[in-house]
Amino acid sequence: MKRFLCAYTFILCCLFSFPSSLQALTVKDLLGRTVQVPKKAERIVAIGPGALRLIVFLGATGKVVGVEHGEKEWSPAGRPYRIAHPELAGLPIIGLAGPHPTPNPEAIIGVAPDIIFATYISRKEADELQERTNRAVIVLSYGRLGCFYAKEIFRSLKIAGKALGKERRVEELIGFIEAAMEDLRQRVEGVPEADKPKVYVGALGFKGGHGIESTECDFPPFMALKARNVLGNCRGHRFVDKEFLLKADPDVIFLDLGNLHLVKQDYQRHRAFYSSLRAFKEGGVYGILPFNWYTTNVETSLADTYYIGKVLYPDRFREIDPEEKAREIFKFFVGRDVYSAMEAAYGGFGRIDSSRW
Repeated sequence: MKRFLCAYTFILCCLFSFPSSLQALTVKDLLGRTVQVPKKAERIVAIGPGALRLIVFLGATGKVVGVEHGEKEWSPAGRPYRIAHPELAGLPIIGLAGPHPTPNPEAIIGVAPDIIFATYISRKEADELQERTNRAVIVLSYGRLGCFYAKEIFRSLKIAGKALGKERRVEELIGFIEAAMEDLRQRVEGVPEADKPKVYVGALGFKGGHGIESTECDFPPFMALKARNVLGNCRGHRFVDKEFLLKADPDVIFLDLGNLHLVKQDYQRHRAFYSSLRAFKEGGVYGILPFNWYTTNVETSLADTYYIGKVLYPDRFREIDPEEKAREIFKFFVGRDVYSAMEAAYGGFGRIDSSRW
């Protein structure tokens, strides 16, 4: 009898523990944390800059059950994932958006997610949130701001894709980016440095809006195109002065359309400066779509790169229509062509005519 009871108890333990192990999936996030998640997660939330964007890229928008307040209160302009999915604004709020996200554990528990995806939080914050909500927290990352080909983005897509059973979509996304990078590489390969126009990008957003002096040394689109940046060999964001720009006198200037109004205001105060720049005198000023909006809009950055390539190397990009390319890119990443909406908000690709200012 005792032997029978022992055997019976063993069978019951197997019946109740084995299936749960089958239903569990182990992933390691970008902080190196090992997290157990349900094998078939159907309800998810995303907190922090760019976290929700990656979920949209993966085609898992339908699993989202709550959003940060910014997805409801901010204009969707500048964030293609949000333009493409207005239904996200109708979901419950699960925290405050911002550079340092503030999730609301009680609100998260209320929408009962299987997984919480997060960016820009520390290991301690992730562990505390997981403990308070009793939900798996997976930390993702974009790497360096503005870089649409950062290895951290690829790793994050793979981790989130595994957790959501979207491995095939991950292969498509990474394959698309890698194919675009190879295409860009081949197009600019062999262009003599002396034949490249001197270029500059200004009015870049950096913890707020800025005018023409706000720029970046290793601007990802320039890096992908091996462009001749007048800043030379340096790294990171920079604020340059007007004297530097007059001395460098770039042949071509690209301006972030999201901050063009600030450049126009400055133009009214410093007409002589702008009139002295070759790019302004000779019609070499062009607008690009803003892509650093709640961290990197990968798809917009890639679309901008093709447009910049068309401007700098027209013969190498002869068959590329930048607007059509942007529409293709947006549709692939967020499921809808949102170029017209971006154009309506900021103005589309094209030469900027400062004589009308």
